[in-house]
Amino acid sequence: MTDPVQGLTGTLTSPIRGAGTLGEVLVAIRGGTESYIARSTEPIDRGATVLVVEAHPGRIVDVVPWIPLDLGPGEIIT
Repeated sequence: MTDPVQGLTGTLTSPIRGAGTLGEVLVAIRGGTESYIARSTEPIDRGATVLVVEAHPGRIVDVVPWIPLDLGPGEIIT
C-alpha cells in the first residue's frame, strides 16, 4: 500500500546539503501538518517546495524540487 504522503508537496524546514545528508520537510496531511525526515540526491535550500516521491519506514521520505507550472486559462500541456 502506498503511504498517503507520497505524491504530496511540502516545505523544507531544514536544508538538504547533498546526497547522503538529511533535512526536514513539513507536509499538510490528514487535516494537519506533519514533519518527515527528507532526503534527496541533490542539494535543496531551506524554504523550498518539494514533491514527496517515495516514503520509507521511520518517517523518511525521498523528495525532489517542485516547481509548479503557471498555466493561464485554457492552456494545456501537450
